Amino acid sequence: MNHVEQLLKTLFVMASMVEARDPYTGGHLWRVSQYSRLLAEDGGLSPTDVARIALGGFLHDLGKIAVPDAILNKPDKLTFAEYEVIKTHPEVGSRLLADHPLAELARTAVLSHHEMPNGRGYPQGLARDQISLDASIVSICDAFDAMTSTRPYRRGMPIDKALGIIQANLGNQFHAAWGARFITLGEAGHLAHIVGHSEPGIPLQNCPMCGPTIVVSRDKRNGAHVYCRHCGGEAEVRREGTRLSIAPTGRHGTIKDLEPEIDNGLLNDLVQESSRHLAASIAA
Repeated sequence: MNHVEQLLKTLFVMASMVEARDPYTGGHLWRVSQYSRLLAEDGGLSPTDVARIALGGFLHDLGKIAVPDAILNKPDKLTFAEYEVIKTHPEVGSRLLADHPLAELARTAVLSHHEMPNGRGYPQGLARDQISLDASIVSICDAFDAMTSTRPYRRGMPIDKALGIIQANLGNQFHAAWGARFITLGEAGHLAHIVGHSEPGIPLQNCPMCGPTIVVSRDKRNGAHVYCRHCGGEAEVRREGTRLSIAPTGRHGTIKDLEPEIDNGLLNDLVQESSRHLAASIAA
């Protein structure tokens, strides 16, 4: 792994460790990154721009490291005060990136992905052309994944319903042109293979005991054990051809079993893809 790849890997690992704290958001960063990549490619952006925006999509929630577990994992809707804490994460993420050699690649996506064209977003209340291209794209993809993913207080929406909400908010919450392009992609079926997955071809699983998501990485073979980060329950991976499922064993994991895991295979793929297109711009 060369120097650029090593630097990129540190960013991907940082973001993955933040995501590992939340038992309901498994695969969120990968999905937002993939939606962002698809949208940027569909918009005719250069490979360098596409790679940068995909990286921003993976790193956008970096600042949630500072959000207490009691708020991050709350099974009910947040109070006003708790939501104010959540709203600090873009600025925290931007500060965490500040001294990293590759900070500028992802800074605007991290800082501004909750800004809105109508000026009612946060943290800076930016409007319309004040919001960067990267943030505008990641904002759409982040919201779509939030709507189509299951949370403690609701089931994920069908794709068409989420697209309808984006349609109703074009120009207000979402960039009008990029939002319309995203809707077209969704209506054509180009997002379905990402929805509900944690990496290519691997659907998210739900804990058989308590419901939160369980991410099964590609290296988990038939009979391997996986663990719910919420209740600690153990499940066995079952692979039948291309079909993946899990079944409860009735046991609970040890403290070691429940430690956060990093899917190095997936991250190494993302690093290589990013490096291939970003290396020249980083060197410049």
